[in-house]
Amino acid sequence: MTTAPADITPYNLRQRIRAGEHTGNTSGYSQGFVQGNLVILPKDWANEFLQFCQRNPKPCPLVGMSSGPGKYLLPDLGEDLDIRSDLPSYRIFRDGEMVEEVTDISDYWQDDLVTFVLGCSFSFEEALIADGLEVRNVTEGVNVPMYRTNIDCKSAGSFSGQMVVSMRPFKAADAIRSVQICTRFPSVHGAPVHLGDPSLIGIEDINRTDFGDPVTINSDELPVFWACGVTPQVALEQAKPPFCITHSPGCMLVTDVPNSKLAVL
Repeated sequence: MTTAPADITPYNLRQRIRAGEHTGNTSGYSQGFVQGNLVILPKDWANEFLQFCQRNPKPCPLVGMSSGPGKYLLPDLGEDLDIRSDLPSYRIFRDGEMVEEVTDISDYWQDDLVTFVLGCSFSFEEALIADGLEVRNVTEGVNVPMYRTNIDCKSAGSFSGQMVVSMRPFKAADAIRSVQICTRFPSVHGAPVHLGDPSLIGIEDINRTDFGDPVTINSDELPVFWACGVTPQVALEQAKPPFCITHSPGCMLVTDVPNSKLAVL
């Protein structure tokens, strides 16, 4: 019998990813467990990026780090978790420009690299679904829509930029409920940062995403926007470190940490 995506264990999913048997986005997989955004930087850049995360906890909620430069195993986040091979897709940046997308970064690994894992909205999607709310990107089987905004992040050294948001449409009553639910999860972006008119946060066309895929928005629904872990990629474009690695949007690190451990209420 085939295991449903929601029921596959994080360990087994990582093994499938490592073997090249899963290459798509991870939304809806291994429900109940924390998924993370990824940023890997040379140690000379790591302290300023850590400060950027601390100053911008909604888009950059830190849930894990490597124990030191060059360490690619993250035992605190998962059994046999190898950051070089256990995400479906990675982005390679040089001088702030994305130059390549790859499925394994072993050939790019350096002894001075420091890994940051940031909380991901896929974790709170489970809480929304458990409460009976429809999460449109999950229903339609696509990556969550993500947009650049005009919301400024707080700068830290070389790192600055504007927030990226993810969007899920809800009827008004469900939008209010989503705020209540997500407030419990500050480590995975917390409550939404905006509801309603996209133009107020600099989004000109809700049907044209900057990352991810568009979803259906019905006439009786409001777009609801959360801070998004793709925000660091915008900051990296601004800071232009000589070398950096991130996840590809939607292709997350699936950890062994239960989502319930991140709830504050």
